[in-house]
Formats: sequence, structure tokens, C-alpha cells
Amino acid sequence: MTPVSDAAGTVVATGARLRLDTLGRIPAASAPLTRPDELRPGVLHLGLGAFHRAHQAVYTEAAMAAAGGDWGIVAVAPRSRDVLTRLTAQDGLFSVLTLSAGPPTARVVGAITELRHAASAPMAIVDRLADPEIRVVTLTVTEKAYRLTPATGRLQADDAVTADLTTERPPTTLPGLLARGLLARYRADAGPLAVVSCDNLPANGRLLGAAIRQAVELAGPPAALTWLAENVTFPATMVDRIVPAATAETVATTRAVLGVTDLATVSAEPFSQWVIEDAFPAGRPAWDQVGAVLTDDVAPWERLKLRVLNGVHSTLAYLGALDGAETVADALTRPGMRAVLTRLVAEDVAPTLSPPPGVSVDDYAATVLERFGNPAIGHRTLQIAMDGSQKLPQRLLGTLADLRAVGAEPRWAALSLAAWMRFVRGRADDGRELPLSDPKAELLRAALAAAPDTPDGVASALLGCAEVVPPALADDPVVRGLVTEWLTVLDRHGVTGALDAAG
Repeated sequence: MTPVSDAAGTVVATGARLRLDTLGRIPAASAPLTRPDELRPGVLHLGLGAFHRAHQAVYTEAAMAAAGGDWGIVAVAPRSRDVLTRLTAQDGLFSVLTLSAGPPTARVVGAITELRHAASAPMAIVDRLADPEIRVVTLTVTEKAYRLTPATGRLQADDAVTADLTTERPPTTLPGLLARGLLARYRADAGPLAVVSCDNLPANGRLLGAAIRQAVELAGPPAALTWLAENVTFPATMVDRIVPAATAETVATTRAVLGVTDLATVSAEPFSQWVIEDAFPAGRPAWDQVGAVLTDDVAPWERLKLRVLNGVHSTLAYLGALDGAETVADALTRPGMRAVLTRLVAEDVAPTLSPPPGVSVDDYAATVLERFGNPAIGHRTLQIAMDGSQKLPQRLLGTLADLRAVGAEPRWAALSLAAWMRFVRGRADDGRELPLSDPKAELLRAALAAAPDTPDGVASALLGCAEVVPPALADDPVVRGLVTEWLTVLDRHGVTGALDAAG
């Protein structure tokens, strides 16, 4: 038996490693539905993170097992080699550990047929995008990789993007990589393609399509835009599954279930949902046969999830982190927290929604809180609190704007915004430092440094960040007043006081 170490060299388990030649050691219930060495590729996926492995890869493997088809996944790691290295050593195999109140279960997934690294070989990805074998491209790259201006949704044609599109250098940004790949496909006459965003952006298909059209307009001839319009679709999607960061404990638990060591394992809750606009000019896996919802209109599902699930998640993360809660489940146990979140949805969010037919917003919210309370999911508040400048425009600010448009006072949504602002200040209620991991961190810190360290000063400084908050919302005296009021409560009494005041 040989020791197995993680990327930092720490021994996390001993024994056989998950690979094709060790599949015979795992329980039958954990066996993959497909094998990488028996598949041909049809999907290229950008973003090799945990969410893709626990979501789209699971659906795609199940679809191939149910209905066949050449839809193996060419999995591309945009930057970090860590997961890529682990998966390469495991023949592309990994497992999903499902955590609930009962005993954990694990199943190996065998949908990945090829592994690539965009940062070291971007032109190889451009060539793969131009390959007729690839008919669907999916993305899980987080909001910031799209390089969109949060307040407008337009592509930020910064120096890096512009260089990708106007020079011959290998592309270094996601918009540059996709645009160059699509232009190569146009020149090769390689056939139609669907490019599917699976990130938490409102109208993610429309936004991605508009950004890529901007990029192609900068980089290619006018005829390429015509080809793009006639051959490439950008279906909208809504994805949902809680996938916390894997730990050494995740690896150990997976080994106990499988009998072999998987250093690319991911953990997830039992719940999973995928709603997809059915616009695939070159075909798609039979996702609809394995639980995905194919529809002509994703928008009601998307808005429900962004404003209820994601909005509540962010609110819980900021309030919880300020109050010293390490995990979401822990934050939810704070006295008064459930009541505040319930009122946030019922009084502020629900009036802004037209849910899908047959769906109750209140029932959906109750299910969300039940999922967040899963004691087996150690979803860290600081992980969810990352990238707030990119997330809040979709998760929260739209709710505020819609309520103000009809003259309503967004009391609970203002508390959410105030909690984010206090988090950006960088101190928990007990004085501990809070990390600010955000692409706009420098902008946010500079705004705070130039303002008085008072509730009104903090509100004015962060509302004034036009790259995050739309000016019409920032200039609204009702919003400013409510946010300042909540910041005052949080300053004087902390999260406990705010929850008490809310009651």
C-alpha cells in the first residue's frame, strides 16, 4: 500500500488510486455508467471545477447511458492545473459524494474523454472549437471570467481582451478564446454549434451571445458575424446544486465508500436541477431523459433561482460571516435568521417574480432553507461571500430596483446590501479580519478609504461604485436611507442586534 498525497504533499489516504484498471474494486452501485475509453467526444466544457463535475458531467453521462450518442466531454481547465493533474492520473474518472442526513453515497463518473489546459496551450483549444466533432460547448467559469460590466452587462474591452482580438498572440481571456475559436470554426466551415453558459448570470445565454458578438465584430470580417448569427446559438440555462469545496475529509469519506482513493472527488447535496433553453443546431445529449427540463423560456426559472436561492445564499453568507458562522448550516441556526430570510423572500423578492407555472415562491423558499440546513454540507460562508461585486447585481440589486420602480420599500433586501457593505469593510462583529476576495476589491477598498468610516459614509462610498451599483439605484434616497439605517444597527449591535430588530 502506498501513500497518496494531495497537491500540497499532505498524505490524505493510502492504497489504490481510482483509475480504469481499479474500477473492478469498487462496489457495483458506485460504478460509472460510461467509460472514457469507450466514448467519442461531442461536448467541450470550459471550467473544470467541482460544480461541473457534480452537475453537467453527471447529466451528460446519464444521458449517454440512457440514449447513446457521441457526447463525451473534452474538459478544459482554464488556468489551474491542480484538478487537471489529478484527473489525468485517474484516466479522467472522478466520483460524486452525495451528502445528506443519512449515510453518504458515492458514484464514479466516466464522461470525460479528454483533458486540456487552456493557459498553457490556448491554440489547441481554438483548434478543438473548430473541430466538427464538437457540437456543444458548455461553460462553468464563474461570473468574472465573462469580463462583463456588472451594471450594463456589456463586454469590457480592456487591454487583455482587445489584444486577444486584434493581435495574433494566443488568447488569454475567455471572450478572446471563444471568439478566436468561433472564427476558426467559421473559416473551417465546421458546422453549427451551441455555446451554453451554465453560470449564475441573468439571461446568461443572451449576455454571452452579445459579448461574443462584440468580440467577433472586433476580431473578424463582417461575414463572420453573419455566419455566427446563422450557425451558433447561445441557449440560456438555470443550474442548481450545492457543491461545497472538497476537503481531506471528503477524500477520506469517498475512499471509505469506494474502496479506492479519488483525489478529484467532489461532494454535493442530493438535490440537482438543470433548466435549458432547447436551441441546439447540431444536436445535444438526451438531457431531458435524465431529469433536465428543456423549455422555450428559461427566464422564470432563472429569476426564481437567482433572486430566491442565490439571493438568500448571499444574504446568509454575509450575515453569517459577520456573526462568526463558518458554514451556511451554522449561520441558519442563529436566532431570528430563518425569520429574516423568510420575510426577505415573502415581502421583497416574491413581489418581483412571475414564477414558472405550478411553482409557489413560498414553497420554493422553504425548500431552499431546508437544503441550506443540511448538516452534512459544510458550505463555507466565506466561499459564498467571494466575488460579491459580480454576484449581487443579479442576486439582489435587481430586486431592489424592481421594488423601487413600483414605489415599494425594500427593507429586507436593504439589510442584505448593508451586510455585504459591512463585510467589505473587512471586520466581523468580534473584530476578526474578513478576507475580501473580489475582482473589484481594489476599487471597493479605495472607495471606503476616501469616505468617513460611518454608516452614512460607507453607504455613500459603496453605492457610489457605478461599476457595481446602477446610478439610478445608488441615487435613490429611500435605498440610501434604508441601507444607512441597517449599517447603523450592524455597527452598534452586530448581526444579533439586526436580527432582533427585524423580529
